[in-house]
Amino acid sequence: MTLTRSLAGVTLAAGILALAPLATATAAHAATAKSWGPYYAGGSKAKVSGSLIAAAKNDPSLPAPYVKVSGKATSLTHKSSTCGWALFRVSYFDAANKPHLAYRNYRTCSYGAKKTFAFTVKNVGEVELKVCSEAKAAKPSLNCQYAGTWKTLYAYYK
Repeated sequence: MTLTRSLAGVTLAAGILALAPLATATAAHAATAKSWGPYYAGGSKAKVSGSLIAAAKNDPSLPAPYVKVSGKATSLTHKSSTCGWALFRVSYFDAANKPHLAYRNYRTCSYGAKKTFAFTVKNVGEVELKVCSEAKAAKPSLNCQYAGTWKTLYAYYK
């Protein structure tokens, strides 16, 4: 009886070891989650940080089926006439595999108040971020949008 239990234990251990590579391969195709930031505007007048979850994919040369971005933008100026901006530029592909750009902007104008945001985009190629601090307006200025560099948060080919 002791021999039977020993053999059963060895068989169980061998089965677990045989399945270990399979579990590792499955985990490699799991969704990737990453925290990003904090990123600051020039002069540290605004701060943005958050997280990004990219859906799992089998082929690294294809865009992600979806990407979820969430975070918080904070204005670090005491003037209510100055706002902190989080600008996102998202490259995605339509059903015909044609690339497009989408923009998302989030603004906060109260010192220390955090503006939370979250969005999801399908068939994502790249997600980029820019942080600005400028006078209160309905949308970010052209200077905020086009001056400086965008920070890449996600790229499908990496």
